[in-house]
Amino acid sequence: METLEFVIYPDGRVQEMVTGIVGASCAEVTAAIEAQLGKVVSHQPTSEFFTQPDTLQQTAVNQVGHSQW
Repeated sequence: METLEFVIYPDGRVQEMVTGIVGASCAEVTAAIEAQLGKVVSHQPTSEFFTQPDTLQQTAVNQVGHSQW
């Protein structure tokens, strides 16, 4: 489950926390929001940022045999 949480402090700072998004794709999800919020002062990647997405790799094997016809 993808979750974006925002904490807005009285001085106007906004803390954004993203969970449930694996890898660096969280930057794509939050880019438009951050552009509207203003200057980004810092980033703190979570462990999910460094996790590689699961990929499925299939290998096809084609075996050719000789017919006994």
